[in-house]
Amino acid sequence: MHRQAYRILVINPGSTSTKVAVYQDDALLFADSYSHSAEELAGFEHINDQIDMRRVAVEQALCEHDIDISSLSAVACRGGRLKPMASGTYLVNERMLNDARRGLQGEHASNLACLIGYDISRQAGVEAFVVDPVSVDELDDIARISGLRQIQRNSLSHALNMKAVARKAATDLGRSYEQCRVIVAHVGGGGSISAHAGGRMIDVINCDKEGPFTAERAGGIPALDLVSLCFSGQYSHSEVIRMLVGGGGLMSHLGTKDVREVERRIDAGDSHAELVYEALIYGFSKAIAAMAAALSGDVDVIAVTGGMARSDRLVHGIVERAGFVAPIRVYPGEHEMEALALGVLRVLRNEEMPRVYE
Repeated sequence: MHRQAYRILVINPGSTSTKVAVYQDDALLFADSYSHSAEELAGFEHINDQIDMRRVAVEQALCEHDIDISSLSAVACRGGRLKPMASGTYLVNERMLNDARRGLQGEHASNLACLIGYDISRQAGVEAFVVDPVSVDELDDIARISGLRQIQRNSLSHALNMKAVARKAATDLGRSYEQCRVIVAHVGGGGSISAHAGGRMIDVINCDKEGPFTAERAGGIPALDLVSLCFSGQYSHSEVIRMLVGGGGLMSHLGTKDVREVERRIDAGDSHAELVYEALIYGFSKAIAAMAAALSGDVDVIAVTGGMARSDRLVHGIVERAGFVAPIRVYPGEHEMEALALGVLRVLRNEEMPRVYE
């Protein structure tokens, strides 16, 4: 029997780019990325003010590739900082749109995707969905407890890519995601390390708040020293946040977040750059080993992903330090566009029921 073909528009706004793609079932028709310069973004006080600029990028991509919105079967949107929620594919509804507009768990470009996608879906007469949003929260209760009762650990992470990569790793082992026990390390400008078991992401380290430093995130900082810095009178609240998120990690130590530049300095004999880079690898390796404890040492595979996973030097360093935990497989880059399309495709094919955002 001939299976119906589905055409899916994918919208993924990031901090400095808007990515747009169209899939015909699981086949990519095109994928474009529109960069937004620092000067361009500086003109907007709040993320929500960027919505018209981001929508123009989506409309431009459709126009350039001669895609009529009437040919669309659905719109797949990156999910932002919404309510804590189980993983899955969610129908965009008014509750989600309201939470995205007000930045329920903080401003982030990903919050704009469902707002833009919903408008286009209404014009096309189809549904809009989000898949495995940033706010996916499947933590075990024990993983929520911090050392202060006033502060609870929560789950904000690269859930979309980590879930997709965990599925890929399980498939490569010839097993289902639900059957596998996987550690995923997303290494890039930001970073997340997660433990997966029984089809759930049971613990996660978000490098915006804790864990290893990354290209531009400070990761976990000695708490008492950070308190002293905050109350020193030298920095405002926003300046400290910028140091931790955007100005931390490699950026703080070396003045660049470009791993290729750091590796060029190392090859040219820069011993300080080499030490800092080794510390980055050391930190991620420790976090991976910590996630092995979340899985009681029973780990089938470690999956390393993200932009920095393209570096052979970095991957080799993680293998040397954390390879004792489990075999390591590498999935360079981000697989978000494909994961968004496939999540919606499963719903369109009735292989998975859409979830309702409550």
